[in-house]
Amino acid sequence: MQTNLAKSDPASVLLLRLASISIILLFLLSFVYRPLGPWLGILLGTWFIGTQKPWRGLLFVVIIDLVPRLASNWGKLPLSTPAYLTWMLMATILNVLPYFLHRLTRTRLPGLFATLPLPLWGTVCQALGQWLLPSSILKLIALSATQVGNPPVMQIGAAVGTSGIVFLIYWLAALFNWMWDYDFHVAKIKKGIGLAGILFLVALGYGVFAWLSGKPLPAELPTGLGIAWACLIAGIALVAWALARGRKHPVRWQEKPEVVAILRSPETGAPLHVVAEGRHETLVSQAGERFPIRDGIPTLLPSGEMIGANKQYNQLYEIIGGFYDSSQKFMGSLLYGGMDHVFLSYLRFLDIKPGDHVLETSVGTGLNYKYLPRGVKLFGLDLSPEMLVNCEANLRRWELEAELFHGNAENLPFMDNRFEVVYHAGGINFFNDKARAIREMIRVAKPGSRILIADEMEKHVRDSYERMPIIGGLFKNRPEAVSVPIDLVPPEMQDVHQEIVWGGRFYVLVFRKPL
Repeated sequence: MQTNLAKSDPASVLLLRLASISIILLFLLSFVYRPLGPWLGILLGTWFIGTQKPWRGLLFVVIIDLVPRLASNWGKLPLSTPAYLTWMLMATILNVLPYFLHRLTRTRLPGLFATLPLPLWGTVCQALGQWLLPSSILKLIALSATQVGNPPVMQIGAAVGTSGIVFLIYWLAALFNWMWDYDFHVAKIKKGIGLAGILFLVALGYGVFAWLSGKPLPAELPTGLGIAWACLIAGIALVAWALARGRKHPVRWQEKPEVVAILRSPETGAPLHVVAEGRHETLVSQAGERFPIRDGIPTLLPSGEMIGANKQYNQLYEIIGGFYDSSQKFMGSLLYGGMDHVFLSYLRFLDIKPGDHVLETSVGTGLNYKYLPRGVKLFGLDLSPEMLVNCEANLRRWELEAELFHGNAENLPFMDNRFEVVYHAGGINFFNDKARAIREMIRVAKPGSRILIADEMEKHVRDSYERMPIIGGLFKNRPEAVSVPIDLVPPEMQDVHQEIVWGGRFYVLVFRKPL
């Protein structure tokens, strides 16, 4: 049977590719046209903090902002005095606070409103810096000061003040990241991007026209405090609205008896039931085994599971989990013209029918889900909590639902013969026990089900992963080379087939569990 898989629309693929190329061009041009540097820096800063847990992201951005600033200005200012170090720290806090507030509130706001926290609080913090900081420190962080060599933008500042320049730069970064999160999906962004596009064209059109007409700039640009006050009021209102909307709480597990019924202890295989303890829920077996449910995701890990390669690579994904999707989109757009053909090269082997229960082991951020047909019940399990958090965010963005579990693919916490479709794409190459993981996939699949396993080939691991900075060492000096695990498939399995796809980078191994 041919599975009806979804594909990205051509317009979105083209826009995503143009966006990836634009980032590279902006990076290169910023070396020769210095006013572009802050635009790129805010764009990347907004993206970076969005890939991290809020407080960890704040710490990283503070370090990235403060350390280079101190190093580049050492000797130019009396930085050895406590007063100047205090001023520099305060300048850094004002510089990074908009990113942090944006990170906390954007996920609670709908549509284009999710782009507003960054420009609103960026404008407020810049105005606050002008009031609090000495001029010698202020010129190091003032966005308007970085645009002196940008005549069109300075003309905008002459009309609406430096606060208008700050709002424009921050909002453009927030808009770009918002569109990037939605993969530039035209249907998702067209309602808001039309209005934003008109406003930007009017603002930049005025700036270019005033510059070309030779309109003189004032000796000192107005501050535009009216805009800053308006941003403060709007920012407070937006935070209040975000808090009132709150965060969508997951459905309590007591309300999902049909899902709980298929769960089993990964240690003993015993059935589980839900016990409510105030606002918290726990999965418990008759023998007293307890598995907590955190933020709607059950943790079904046997004791002592985080050892060996599983522990090593789980730590890796805890670090890169937030970057994973963006790296896939960026490289896929630049090198392959979109990632559709990469995912579909192996997902096309699945045999999915409406109403099927579909399990993906090592689900990661759930990138495969958006290609699967609608009308199926999705289940996903992964060893990395960081990847599961990002998977949840993706599901909300794609308006999909799936039952997610924190667990080990070598000890699946599900009853026997339950899923019509079971597959794994990426990760099994570096499992502690690949054979056990394959046996577990077979155990939980219904008789007659097709099972799929896909992962990178050895050449791709050597040419790509081993050459990565910082993390490349994890993939070197491996005890064995990557190979297609066809010899680990039990002999009683039927229709065993292997294929090399994606230009020799990926293998696909499919087989059917006998009736």
